[in-house]
Amino acid sequence: MESDKHIERLLEKYFEATTTVAEEERLRAYFNQESVATHLEQYQPMFNYFSKAKEEQFTKLSALSEPVKPRKKVYYRWVSVAAAVVLAFGVYFGNDTYQHYQEQKQARIAYEQTKEALNLLAENFSKGTEKVALLEEFEVAKQKVYSTN
Repeated sequence: MESDKHIERLLEKYFEATTTVAEEERLRAYFNQESVATHLEQYQPMFNYFSKAKEEQFTKLSALSEPVKPRKKVYYRWVSVAAAVVLAFGVYFGNDTYQHYQEQKQARIAYEQTKEALNLLAENFSKGTEKVALLEEFEVAKQKVYSTN
């Protein structure tokens, strides 16, 4: 059995990552035996795990040998095509709606301007009608004056 001081020095080197492969084998051999110093027992499960993990082998190669399903790629392609179509329709009809809105706005402005111009014209016709009425009265008075002579 190796001395506890030597094992402690090997542990320090192990945790500093400066041990050789032979020194790591000595550590594994020491911690695999049943009688380990009580102050070093805390490291025993770690080295036992490393020994067991070294023996394990991966056996599930059948999952890797199955062909990859290309459905996801096709699905993503169709989704991207559908998104592009929806975006194109949105731009086309959105632009059309905006143009329609602008046309309505311009029509309202033209309507208000025309209404204002017609109101001015009606006002001037009213003034003209008053003047024509005065002219008619003048004409009647003139006829009276000429006919009495």
